[in-house]
Amino acid sequence: MIFLGGFISFSYLCSEITIYCDYGRKDMNTKEIGTIIKERRKHLGVNQQTLADLAGVGLNTLVAIERGEGNPQLSTLLTILDTLGLTIDINLKTLDYETV
Repeated sequence: MIFLGGFISFSYLCSEITIYCDYGRKDMNTKEIGTIIKERRKHLGVNQQTLADLAGVGLNTLVAIERGEGNPQLSTLLTILDTLGLTIDINLKTLDYETV
């Protein structure tokens, strides 16, 4: 894995996800996640078809993720990030049952 400095977090269902990159910490939406994936892919000089093949995902799935569309499975997102050399931390939220 390549640590790129800083980190970004966003909510994915009931989890908090942190992507390590140069942006600093902030809440992210799927469009911003797709932008990070697209920028990293281009930085590595890889086209969409090659990344899709390397990650074992469909080309249409990758295109949709880069556009910030849809709701990809977490495993798909993890596979693409790993293929690009990006790391991710997932922290599950805990419930305080006394205040619920």
